[in-house]
Order: sequence, then structure tokens, then C-alpha cells
Amino acid sequence: MYAEDKILVGCNENENVFLLPKMANRHGVIAGATGTGKTVTLKVLAESFSDLGVPVFLADMKGDVSGLVKIGSTNDFIAKNVEAFSLEEKGFNFKTYPVEFWDLFGEKGLPVRVTLSEMGPMLLSKILNLSEAQTGVLNIIFRVADEESLLIIDLKDLKAMINYVVENKDKYESQYGAISPKSANTILRTLISFEDQGGDLFFGEPALDLNDFMQVDDNGKGVINVLDAQKLSLSPEIYSTFLLWMMSTLYQNLPEVGDMDKPKFVFFFDEAHLLFDEISPEFGKKIEQIVRLIRSKGVGIYFISQSPADIPDDILAQLGNRVQHALRAYTPKDQKAVKVAAETFRPNPNFGTAEVISTLGTGEALVSVLDEKGAPTVVEQVKIVPPQSHIGSIEDELRQQIIDISEFKSKYWEAVDPESAYEILLNKIASNPNIESEVPEEDKQIIEEVKTQREEAPQETSQEAPQQQGSVLVDILGTVLAGQTKQTTRKRTKKSDPQKMVEKAASQAMNTAAREVTKGIMRGIFGQMK
Repeated sequence: MYAEDKILVGCNENENVFLLPKMANRHGVIAGATGTGKTVTLKVLAESFSDLGVPVFLADMKGDVSGLVKIGSTNDFIAKNVEAFSLEEKGFNFKTYPVEFWDLFGEKGLPVRVTLSEMGPMLLSKILNLSEAQTGVLNIIFRVADEESLLIIDLKDLKAMINYVVENKDKYESQYGAISPKSANTILRTLISFEDQGGDLFFGEPALDLNDFMQVDDNGKGVINVLDAQKLSLSPEIYSTFLLWMMSTLYQNLPEVGDMDKPKFVFFFDEAHLLFDEISPEFGKKIEQIVRLIRSKGVGIYFISQSPADIPDDILAQLGNRVQHALRAYTPKDQKAVKVAAETFRPNPNFGTAEVISTLGTGEALVSVLDEKGAPTVVEQVKIVPPQSHIGSIEDELRQQIIDISEFKSKYWEAVDPESAYEILLNKIASNPNIESEVPEEDKQIIEEVKTQREEAPQETSQEAPQQQGSVLVDILGTVLAGQTKQTTRKRTKKSDPQKMVEKAASQAMNTAAREVTKGIMRGIFGQMK
């Protein structure tokens, strides 16, 4: 709740605990056991930042955050707290908030896509759980693609590049070192499994522009970008890597702004333990670097997890604003987690922090924020103020209406397939005058069709080839590109209207050229390893 030019987090009989806007980009943590009120706290903070005019990104793990777009209503619990803490006098009133819905699978929000060139080999290796040797091969493949101007947009581009580099490994090994076909085949098998889980929908064009997350509506409210993560939570590697890509890209691309009166953007990372589970020391250091330095770019990061112990100490030390809901101490491990949580607060002489953590009720929390000088305040036991929007999920019809009126629907809804590594390598095959002697008889007709398409309608070749010419690459570039590329469930660009064809071709050419120039920057600090 935004009141008195500050964010009201919670109240007790003696104190109102406010989060100062100029300290909001010093990051924070919201912790607590399941069912203790973390989601409500997340909504309250998101609403407050929106009222402050700060755009927000958050993930909706259970579907109940979507209620931000619907006006709230009272109940006995809310009415009691509103009256007890005189919240109406401070400006509390039920209302809606501007929301954009997003979904990596394009089902419950606007599609979210990232190109593999932007993601880079290091983050991709995290998604695929590759070994060090396999990551090294993947790094070489991306390096070759960079130096030969072969954009890796989606998974078929990567498959084509893997086969191309292995087929020509004698050419590249003297410069980059050994290229193991065994490691390459393992990567290809992993990609097939990744496709079966829906990962092929994540990589492609048009790629997400994070500037579209940083919008303010006509009333000056920050837009709240809600990523539907109900299905995504079943693929924790994709979820954590996407959010990690977001953090690194924001860090790399936003200008330095120093200390501001309020953040430019606030990023909530729910289920934070997914990011840190089995993380390598190298990744841990890079995340720590981002968290430590990104505040100077005007970005605040808030981690949400069941326990502060889920977050490495070096990163936890950077989180100045803390909200701790109840933790249950049923086992020795739980008791240790309670002790760790208590030690992260500045003690209050009026109560024992460790004892209170185990007895907090739903909607209650221990809160400590940074004061004017950036020092943590004494921890207070408070009741979190109620949200002003609807508590719970919304109807599918209302969600679809919000998606349909989005200004970004025309930009992101339909997938496009610009000329990239797959198409370029395929055209090399079709351009080879000796190709007919090198392939089976049944593939010669396909090659002739490619040649004809290139002559008659070159702007269509790059879009039609992925779905019609898969068998050529099986025999020429390797043995693993089995069959035709899997069709995506999203709509493909129509090519029946000549004017639309020209517009799409021009747009794709511009996008491809721009990404070739900037892809090194867009990878951020998790890009290609030297």
C-alpha cells in the first residue's frame, strides 16, 4: 500500500513499517512456509510499486496472482485490519491494476521467446544439465556461428550447427581444440528431450524486448508483468534460466543511474531455491555480481522462498529489505533454518526473534527494512496490510480479454522464422552443383524444390524450408536431425498476401541484422566463454 510517499508493508499496535522508495532497489527477500502469506505480501508490494509508478515483473506459480487485474472486495479479516490500523485514512481503497499477462508456452499470456544467440552457451548448458566437456563443445559451436555470421535463433539452427561443426571438425580443431562427436551426439539427444517438454516454443523470434516490461499506463501506474508459471514450474531448469537471463540482460543493457528516488524496475523471483539448487561456484559468483551491482541500474530484485537458508550467504547479505513469515520447526533441520532466519534480523529487545518466527499466524510477519541511511531497522512483528485488488485467480475469459487488448499482441503473438543458421546451411546444400551425386534418390526432388523456391520467392525459402527439407540435413549435415522439424502450436506467419510477405521479409531482415550487431551485448555476462 502506497501512503505518505512511502510503501506501507505492515502494522502493529505501536508501529507502521514503511519501505522507503529510494531504498527499494537495495533488494529484498520474502520467506516463509507454505500457506503463511508470502503470495499476499508479494501482491501488496507489487501493488505499491505500481502505485509508485514503477513497472514490476513477477511469476504467478499457482494462478492466484492474476487477481491483480480485478477489483478487490472485503471480508471479515480484511475489514478488521482496515479498521484496526485506520487504513482508509491512509488511502486504502479497493481497485484494479494494469497487468500484462505472459507465458513461455503462449497459452495463458503473450508468448515469451528468446533467441539461442542471446541466451548463449553457458545458460543453455544450465538448462540442458550438460557436463563440462559437453559445455565446451557447445561453446565452440557458438563461437563458430559467431565468426561465420550464422545466427542461432532456435533449436533447428542449433542442431544444424552441431552437425555442421562435427562434419567439419578437422577445419576447426586446430583453432578451438578437440571436438568430440560423442559429446555432440549427447547434446543432440538432450535437445530432442528438451523439445518434447515444449522447450522448442521458448526459443525463436520475435524475441522478447525487456523494454516492453518497463511500461507505465496513462494514469502513471507501473504496469505489472505477470508470467504464468503454473505449467512452467514443471520445468524448473527453463524457469530459473529464463529469470537468470532476464537479470543478466537487464544488468548488461541498462545504463548506470546511481541513487534514485525510486527504482526504475522491480523484479520478483519466486521459488528462488530453483535458481540456487546444485549451482556451480562460477554461476554463484556471477549471480552475486549481478545482485550487488544491478541496483546502480535502478533495478530492485526480491527473492521469494520458503527459507532464507535457500539463498547463499553472499547473496543474502545483499538483500536489505526482509519480510519473514512463519517457519515450522518440526525437525533438527527446520530448527536450524529458524535460527538462520532469526540471525538475519537486527534484534528487537521486546521479543526473541527465533521464538516468534515459529508462532506467527497467517498474514503476520517479521519485517526489517533499510532506513534513510541504508541501515537495517529493528525487526518488528506486524500484520501485513491487505491487498487492494482481488485475492485469488480470475476467469479465463477475463484473462483472454486482457491479452486481446494488449498493445504487444500484434508484436509477439505470431512466431516468425527469419533466415538463420538452418536456412543458410540448407541453401549451401541446394547451391552445391554436385549435391545430386551425394544424396539418396528420394531427396533429389526436395533439393530441386529448394532451388526453385530460391529463384522464384527467396523471401519464403527461409520460412518454408524448416518444415519441408528436414530429410536433406539428415544425410548431409549428420545423422541426428531425424525427420521434419516439429510443428509449433502457435500460428505461423501467413504468406498468401504479397504485401504482408514483403512487410514480414523486411521486418525479419532488420531484426536479423540488428541481432547480428548486438548479440554479443545481449548475452550479458553469461554469454560465450573465452
